[in-house]
Amino acid sequence: MALMITDECINCDVCEPECPNDAIYMGTEIYEIDPDKCTECVGHFNEPQCQQICPVECIPFNPAWRESKEQLQAKYERLQAEAAAKNQDKAQA
Repeated sequence: MALMITDECINCDVCEPECPNDAIYMGTEIYEIDPDKCTECVGHFNEPQCQQICPVECIPFNPAWRESKEQLQAKYERLQAEAAAKNQDKAQA
């Protein structure tokens, strides 16, 4: 299950730099989470870092985006492989 940011977000900017997958970005009014990049920090940390640091607790699990730990781990591995390939392409350029 990916996470989501609710409209209680105060745009404090603390969650975005904590995301190891760059899944958090500034939307039109508040920060948002790209569910295709969110692994709930599986592969990086034991707990979602954005939830841990959010001062208003506005980052719940997204009920519309349910994933098992195995699916989150597979997503993490895919994202890491994509990042490595991108870095390799930059190094060769």
